Amino acid sequence: MVRPGIRARTAAAAALAMAAVLAGGGLWLHALLRANLLDNTTGRTELAALRAAAQLDGRTPPPGGRLPAPENGVDLVLVRDAAGRTVAATGGDTGHGPDLDGAPRPDPGEDSRSAVLPPERPGGHRRAVVAVAAPGGQTVYAMTVLGDVDDATRAVAVGLLAGAPPLIAFAAALAWWVTGRALRPVSAIRTELAAVTASELDRRVPDPGGADEIARLARTVNATLDRLERSDARQRQFTADASHELRNPLAAVRSRLEVALTADRPDRESVVAALAETERLQRIAADLLLLARLDGGPPPRTEPVDLALLAAEDVARRGGARVALRLDARAPVPAAGDPARLERALANLVDNALRHARSEVAVRASAEDGWAVLEVTDDGPGIPDADRDRVFERFVRLDADRSRAAGGTGLGLAIAREIARAHGGDVRALPAPAGGARLVLRIR
Repeated sequence: MVRPGIRARTAAAAALAMAAVLAGGGLWLHALLRANLLDNTTGRTELAALRAAAQLDGRTPPPGGRLPAPENGVDLVLVRDAAGRTVAATGGDTGHGPDLDGAPRPDPGEDSRSAVLPPERPGGHRRAVVAVAAPGGQTVYAMTVLGDVDDATRAVAVGLLAGAPPLIAFAAALAWWVTGRALRPVSAIRTELAAVTASELDRRVPDPGGADEIARLARTVNATLDRLERSDARQRQFTADASHELRNPLAAVRSRLEVALTADRPDRESVVAALAETERLQRIAADLLLLARLDGGPPPRTEPVDLALLAAEDVARRGGARVALRLDARAPVPAAGDPARLERALANLVDNALRHARSEVAVRASAEDGWAVLEVTDDGPGIPDADRDRVFERFVRLDADRSRAAGGTGLGLAIAREIARAHGGDVRALPAPAGGARLVLRIR
């Protein structure tokens, strides 16, 4: 399951928080408004009942049983005697008064009691009823239909429900936008950090400034890159210095061994073996020095180069090779680069092919889809699929057929790839149609 990004999670959290606030605040507002409206209505109803009770003399009901119409929106006021009969009412209708079953009656010693009764009929409104004790055992009832209260609370509920989705969407969109602006420097840092490679450790991520967490992250990343660059520079310098310092004593040892070979000595075979190992050490030192220059040196110089001509010259120099060299370069293959380094890369590929070929090595130069291509193919044991990338690592030998006894340093293919990459290209090991190894160098 893919975890959503920070912006999506922040927007979702903002939407949930807004929904919770609206739900809690809406319920509180609805309950508060309803209680306030009910209290006001009950107060008006009680006032109407008290006024009617004050008009009674306790013994004689009003003429015709008619009470004056109540004020302040009260719907009905009626008077009942101790037996529960209606003796007076607003409008004078004492025989068909409203159903007040469940209406409270003040207990002895109480002045009034109130209650909310259910609707008289389905679809009607609830009713607020207040009972006030009157002289002579009579009770005055005042009733107000709660239609206005119900309508007001319903309107508030509908408004809250209708306004909640836009507010939730607005909170989510605002959180998405704010988070995007806050994370914009992080995206720039990630993009620049992804561009940092072993050959470009001098790159730095942008510092957004300020003292927030993102600014501190950028400064920490840059400080880490500074340390990596210094460490890499020390390592490259050590490799270059070691390779350079090895060249002089190795040259001296080789010269002494060559002088010793000119004399008739009984240990001639040992001198020959020592000379071979010395020559090998010289090649390794030279290759290490070249790799150090490729890793930390400036970009290669650029000038027009004909890869077909380079291939022809390399094949011509190898006239005494133990296997047949075949050249396939029917037309010039123009490119731009450093001729000396490209010549070295081609020589390393051909040297590798000659060490492992059985009878033939083919060198081909061509132009393909805007690329200048050098291809070296041999009919040797080939390179296993799993090792086609590993073979370009430094000091890698795959098996006995590619051992140090064959004369290689384990750095030739690594040097060829570094040269190609410095020219904006690469070297790959591909399957050969007739078996063997097929190494393809491409540059622009």
